[in-house]
Amino acid sequence: MNLPKEAVVKMYAAREEIYPREIKGRYATLRWAGVWLTQIVFYGLPWLQWNGRQAVLFDLGARKFHLFGLVLWPQDFIYLAGLLIICAYGLFLVTAVAGRVWCGFACPQTVYTELFLWIERKTEGARSARIRLDRQPWTLEKIWKKGAKHAAWLAVALWTGFTFVGYFTPVHTLVHEVATFSLGAWEGFWVLFYGFATYGNAGWMREQVCKYMCPYARFQSSMFDRDTLVVTYDRKRGEPRRPGARTAGDKLGDCIDCTMCVQVCPTGIDIRQGLQYECIGCAACVDACNGVMDKVSKPRGLIRYATENALARGWGTEEVKRRLLRPKVLGYTAVLGLLILAMTTSLALRTPLKVDVIRDRGSMGREVEDGQIENVYRLQLMNTSEGARIYRLSVDGMPGARIVNRDVVALDGASARAVPVRVRAEAGAGGSHRIAFTVTALDDPSVSVREEAAFIVPR
Repeated sequence: MNLPKEAVVKMYAAREEIYPREIKGRYATLRWAGVWLTQIVFYGLPWLQWNGRQAVLFDLGARKFHLFGLVLWPQDFIYLAGLLIICAYGLFLVTAVAGRVWCGFACPQTVYTELFLWIERKTEGARSARIRLDRQPWTLEKIWKKGAKHAAWLAVALWTGFTFVGYFTPVHTLVHEVATFSLGAWEGFWVLFYGFATYGNAGWMREQVCKYMCPYARFQSSMFDRDTLVVTYDRKRGEPRRPGARTAGDKLGDCIDCTMCVQVCPTGIDIRQGLQYECIGCAACVDACNGVMDKVSKPRGLIRYATENALARGWGTEEVKRRLLRPKVLGYTAVLGLLILAMTTSLALRTPLKVDVIRDRGSMGREVEDGQIENVYRLQLMNTSEGARIYRLSVDGMPGARIVNRDVVALDGASARAVPVRVRAEAGAGGSHRIAFTVTALDDPSVSVREEAAFIVPR
């Protein structure tokens, strides 16, 4: 009696190596423009100087964030949160209009994968040569090519990690520490960690990061609708398809089943199977298909950026453009505009001075000469502007209230200082009374902060 064999169900499919073919075209040019733009900004910003210091520096040790002429302190965390919210809404707006265009042209994973693929092509050759190299046994040629590729990958990854840390430790200090082998443990760890992450994500994992690790791939579909621009295959025009030459009278679609769209895809999908969450919208398949259409004397656009409604209803470019101004897009645009306006207004009206008043709890108030009462305070002054300033201190709220030890304080730019002050006032009813300190810049009276405090009169 023959028993049926048990079926083996695998929970996870083994990864199939993807060898994207190099392609040239309009979108490939735009993609490389994105690579150049993002990397010039990323690698170049730490070296840019502003008023004698690094233009962009998140100095965690000093608890100061320098953004060109703006200095943010821990108390200004709301601005960083606002910036992140603006970026998020900007991404939502772009996604609603043009799908995952951010992923395809500006996402760090895409950018570094493109860089690492370029290195791979230069060291190992074109797609067919890379496939042959991986399948052949280990030889000196294979060892040399693989070694050169990974050495170049590691160099780019370590430089990327070094640049990343340069946003948190002054980059010139970092260079000196590396040159003198005195790199701190914190800096060394993050250079290696970020470098290893770049090497692993862009060199080894590649499309797996986009398919399995990136949360954006999972929730981006909630921002799509039938009027969102996505990379699409025109089935009405392309089907039925058949490879090879065509003869007169053939009732076939324009697709010749050359699979070029699959060969150039960095995530290894077939766009002809419809919209898939793995598609990052890089439009490499569009360039590839347009090139094939040119060779077979067919109109371009078999694979193109279009919307579901445009394909279903045969809309042209003008109809698609008109649908861009739909309620969802207008809503995202309005919210984003309001956020930017609120953020800009808040920064423009922001007073470059912060004052905190802390009363000396060791002394509840004491009687001094002439029957006056004295309280001791500590004024925490923070000059958030770039230039040094001199401030005048004053107090009011009780009869005869005055500062007796000092009323002028000098602070360097982007610095903080604790200033002890003694306040005397006429003795009144016992208990707690409200007074107010006013700190005003001598060179600019508009820079003034008023902060209330409690004045204790012994009973």
